[in-house]
Amino acid sequence: MERSGLANIEDDRCQNLRWKGMYIASVVDPNVGHSNDRLFWCQHTSNCLGPDSKLVDDYECNETRQCYKAL
Repeated sequence: MERSGLANIEDDRCQNLRWKGMYIASVVDPNVGHSNDRLFWCQHTSNCLGPDSKLVDDYECNETRQCYKAL
């Protein structure tokens, strides 16, 4: 089964970054656009703020943060 496009975020992300698309296994339908809901959470804290109390997302979670753990 092909993974949804929502499940694809660059490999240079933090290993604690989570998003809904990681848990949706579906066939890609080219007629349906991506939701781009931008709902991310940290596996370490289980909410939208990381251990450093800063916002969690695919852009902000990078190597400049002390809590960052590369894949």
